[in-house]
Amino acid sequence: MTHQFIPYPFIAQLYPAQIPTLKDGVESPTHLVVVVGGGPVGYTTALGLASHGVRVVLIEADDSVCAGSRAICISRRSLEIVERLGAVDGFLKIGLPWTGGRSFYKDTEVLHFKMPQDENQKLPPMLNLAQYHIEQILLERVLQMPELIEIRWQTQVTAVDSREDGARLTLATPEGSYQLDADWVVAADGGRSFLRESLGLPLKGTSYEGRYVIVDILLDTDRPAERLAYFNPPCNPDSTVLVHKQPDNVWRIDYQLRDGEDPDEAIKPENVMPRVESLLEMMGEKGAWSPIWITIYKANALTLERYQKNRILFAGDAAHLVPIFGVRGANSGIDDADNLSWKLALVVKGLASEQLLESYSDERVAAAHENLSYGTKSTEFMAPPSFAFALMRQAVLSLAVKHAGVRSLINPRQSSAISYTGSPLNAAPERSAEFTAGPVPGAVLPECPLTFIGGSASHEGHVTDLLAPRFTALYFSEDGTPVAELQVLEASLQARGLPFKLVGISRNSGASASALHGWDHTGRLFPMYGAVDGTLYLVRPDGHVLARWLHAVPAEISAVIHQTLA
Repeated sequence: MTHQFIPYPFIAQLYPAQIPTLKDGVESPTHLVVVVGGGPVGYTTALGLASHGVRVVLIEADDSVCAGSRAICISRRSLEIVERLGAVDGFLKIGLPWTGGRSFYKDTEVLHFKMPQDENQKLPPMLNLAQYHIEQILLERVLQMPELIEIRWQTQVTAVDSREDGARLTLATPEGSYQLDADWVVAADGGRSFLRESLGLPLKGTSYEGRYVIVDILLDTDRPAERLAYFNPPCNPDSTVLVHKQPDNVWRIDYQLRDGEDPDEAIKPENVMPRVESLLEMMGEKGAWSPIWITIYKANALTLERYQKNRILFAGDAAHLVPIFGVRGANSGIDDADNLSWKLALVVKGLASEQLLESYSDERVAAAHENLSYGTKSTEFMAPPSFAFALMRQAVLSLAVKHAGVRSLINPRQSSAISYTGSPLNAAPERSAEFTAGPVPGAVLPECPLTFIGGSASHEGHVTDLLAPRFTALYFSEDGTPVAELQVLEASLQARGLPFKLVGISRNSGASASALHGWDHTGRLFPMYGAVDGTLYLVRPDGHVLARWLHAVPAEISAVIHQTLA
């Protein structure tokens, strides 16, 4: 059967290059922040900075969003982040949510896993969405903020002069070249980061020899969205195949090349089409299909040792390369952007010391090592790097056919929220030790429904709806009314320009607080957080707990905030 390539059912708008006003080839004045790279990480960083009122220039080498599916799975944690940035509606409208997947050994199902999903959640644990859709949705949000984010398309960085007080970038466009100066630069320019390589910063870790061919096809089928993994399938013996359904009837197929196969030959259509045809036949898919895109992938588990060099900060693939297994690539990059943007914004606005940015590397390098640890385990199972690993995998898969006890070893360990339990920002450990439950400092807030009361009417929502580009103090009490000392603290911090908000959470519906607050109408939030009347959780702008008090002490809360900023 002959299969003709067709374009994606997605048309990207193309954008022209533009050159700013120059003097002797240099743009003036100096920019506060320049973000290099307009992928998911670059857009998220720019939106995060803009949410704090910081103006950003975003440099993008291409003339539009990316081509090809690339990153395709967005985690609940990433959805929470883009929701705070005002872009989640597009993700939920287009994306395909899923909660688990199935693994097969030869032609037998050996694992059916489910990701955590309960009545407390408002967002799915995972969403399938091709990277061009991800970028387009984030771009549309960026274009709604022209006063804070300026995009320069078809602009390539060709040289960088990094200094202790900033950087000068040399830029090339079809309209000519020029230079600009920036107080701060965020390098989100991908796995082949020009900025990283120009500064001679080495990635450290492991590169795997095994390669995967990635194929996007168009196939109209009612099969549900879930992760499908085939180990040693009849259609591709001695190999592994992954299958994901995407929006618009696009299917993503990743299959492992066998030892000795020539990668250049492997991606030729005449060699790819028969394998896809055989896979679909094995799956029982009889409908017509068409190929859209073919590329090849090699797994890497690498990271920089620190994500800052002078005033250049690295994020996403420019900072670390994570294997695709467990979908930690784009998700870890979005987490980088979320962590970095609030810290850099406070530094740029003069509200925090530059030393706050040291915690960006502390937290995200540790997160990278955690992601790499899980990603490495998955990679070594999906594509065994040696005979011993291959033998171990075959033994596990063979046993899993009849013995449920070993099936957990096949679990792909999908991406989940990282806790910064070792962060230098975590404060008041002796106060935290008084709790018997709830998120510890460094953890993200567990989700739970709330009813918001106050103002003209009540409405239902969730805990994460309380988060914003600020420090948020969640105060638990019978009626949701913070004590007077906390209200004085809030007024004092806000008067100094610090982004801080005190939010009451009440135990009962007859609350008398006049200000908007949350009512724990399910009765689950107080015990989930180990809260009693007077409990306070101090939450960072990125939704991680900074400190907590079983009984709030206003003076200590103020000291923790100032310690963090200093």
